Amino acid sequence: MTVAVKTLLGRLLAELEPCGRLAVAFSGGVDSSVVLAAAVKSLGAENVLAVTADSETLPSSELEEAKALAASLGVPHAVIETRELDDEEFCANGSDRCYHCKTELWRRLRPVASEAGIDTLADGVNADDTGDFRPGIRASDEAGVIHPLAALKAGKAEVRALARTLELANWDKPAQACLSSRFPYGSRITAAGLKRVELAEEALRRMGFTELRVRDHDGVARIEVPEETLGKLIEGSRRQVIDACRQAGFDYVTIDLDGLRSGSMNEVLRRCAEQ
Repeated sequence: MTVAVKTLLGRLLAELEPCGRLAVAFSGGVDSSVVLAAAVKSLGAENVLAVTADSETLPSSELEEAKALAASLGVPHAVIETRELDDEEFCANGSDRCYHCKTELWRRLRPVASEAGIDTLADGVNADDTGDFRPGIRASDEAGVIHPLAALKAGKAEVRALARTLELANWDKPAQACLSSRFPYGSRITAAGLKRVELAEEALRRMGFTELRVRDHDGVARIEVPEETLGKLIEGSRRQVIDACRQAGFDYVTIDLDGLRSGSMNEVLRRCAEQ
């Protein structure tokens, strides 16, 4: 552990200590895992509640990983059902889609926390997230949620260093966003579309592509992988990838030569803002 990481961890534990008891929105990703593990270290597992939202936007494999990690930390873990697809504004998939998703999350999560005698809610938003277009953060702020990592100005690199120091099994897990992020703004979100994306991405992961996105353009799959694995995708696995995507329900399969970009659907918004 470097001095810088040790200092940051100490600051994070001190940031959480005044909470007394804390409910953490826990997706199983690195960011929320660090907040959860630090909360357990600072407050004790008996004073922490991990809450994972289960819906069509969360791959089933992600839910199982979240359950396993929460169990490894010895923390109580509640799995709640959220119903984003019941919200027409979410399904319409405007640029504020994440706002409606997070509004639903906190509306469902707070009563569960209150029943456990917990008033303070936290998420895994980090400092780098605050520099991107993230309308979901506004919903969290409106719900009175704290962002311990962002408060310490800890970005993605620092969070991974913390995860490794905390000996979290997922410290090097690739970033993952909810499945609704695979659809262009204005393209309607449906249960069938979400399942199509989930099945295609799971198939590609089984082929060894750990970092990827399958973007859904009205039944056309646009696959993003890191530039260094484009060759493998095109030359070594092309036929398998095509078959897997078609079995998942896609009509056509394309590869994005720009490679993997987190939040690539926001590129259209940035271009429009620049015009």
